[in-house]
Amino acid sequence: MTHTPPSPKESVHKLILDAILSGDIDVKDQISERGIAERFSVGRTKVREALRDLINDGILSAEPARGTFIRELTLTEMREIYEVRYALESMAAHLAAKHGPLPELAAYAERFEDMRSNTANYDLKEIDEYGAEFHTEIFRSARNEKLLQIYQPVRLRLATALTLPRYYEPDWVLKALDEHIDILKAITDRDSMLAQSRLVEHMAKGFETRMRIFDRLDGYSLPPLSTKGMT
Repeated sequence: MTHTPPSPKESVHKLILDAILSGDIDVKDQISERGIAERFSVGRTKVREALRDLINDGILSAEPARGTFIRELTLTEMREIYEVRYALESMAAHLAAKHGPLPELAAYAERFEDMRSNTANYDLKEIDEYGAEFHTEIFRSARNEKLLQIYQPVRLRLATALTLPRYYEPDWVLKALDEHIDILKAITDRDSMLAQSRLVEHMAKGFETRMRIFDRLDGYSLPPLSTKGMT
């Protein structure tokens, strides 16, 4: 299959997103046309277009008299995103188990087991980021391009706006790793109902953990998300 190379604007868009996702651009950093243009040695017109698209996508926020920043999620927005993720990811897990994992998804088993057996060889950020990639591979194994297309901007919105993944709790990260191992086993065993239920339980625990961190950092809290009817 021939792939069309990205346009200059798309390339700048990706450069900015990669910098946000890697933490090179922090939520407190002001993002300017000039700064981005100089940083990546690209034209300011393409930077301006990319920033405008990111603002329209809800990734960035243009604040009068202050500048452009990464747009942080409110508690309500995070809850709503998780409700959408419950629906999308439970369906993806169901379909991935029904069809069986693609080789790329099946390959996670060996790496997960190594992470669990040799935890000292990995930092928590690495384990967490590998787990995030695992969720995307579940969608690819679902063999439903439309489902993946709907999921990607939702995942991106959460990943770029949420500062919480930088506050790692060892117990949380390692429990999530165990849950990923269990989800993958259910998919590999072609048990679609079990894969779906394990995925939803995993996400519910992740949501609750993030709420505890939010509560500790900002003094806010939300009631637990209901997952009834999701499996």
